Amino acid sequence: MYHQKLENLKKSTKVRVNAPGGGRPQKLLVEEQILLCLFYLRQMPSFEVLGIQFGVSKTEANDTFHYWRKIIRDILPASLLEEVSKKDSDSEIVKEILTNFQLLVDSAEQPINRPSEQECQKKYYSGKKKQHTKKSQFIGLPEATDIVDVEIGFPGPTADINIFRNQQNKFHKKQGFGGDKGYQ
Repeated sequence: MYHQKLENLKKSTKVRVNAPGGGRPQKLLVEEQILLCLFYLRQMPSFEVLGIQFGVSKTEANDTFHYWRKIIRDILPASLLEEVSKKDSDSEIVKEILTNFQLLVDSAEQPINRPSEQECQKKYYSGKKKQHTKKSQFIGLPEATDIVDVEIGFPGPTADINIFRNQQNKFHKKQGFGGDKGYQ
């Protein structure tokens, strides 16, 4: 398990003052820590609210989220293109195969906490949703069998078509796409 390897590495390089096993035990089980991370990614509450929900401090909720986010990111590729991007030959083969399909494109906005700075408020305010949001765009195979590519973290008012134009450069020139009116 990837988590166990990281823990063993941390233990082997740690300079000890106290005997092993000393210190405060963790409040959350490994499963609960993963759930905390996934819950944050889905709902994006403040770390204070997240800590209250899981019975830990906001600092521990923050630390737990950032620790598990890195592990999940290393283990699970976000998309098919990211998975094959390590080898150029595989990437080109996949891009060629994808031209046989008309890929579906869509985006989603996720609410975020209102930024404190005025410039950030303007940047992330989505008039469509009447709140501050971040936008993500997904490209998938027909019938939603696989996610081909993902772009995340764009400011809410960014037009879907502008995100798509940047994302389109990753694909073969002959690639066909389909989507709602925002992409026509």
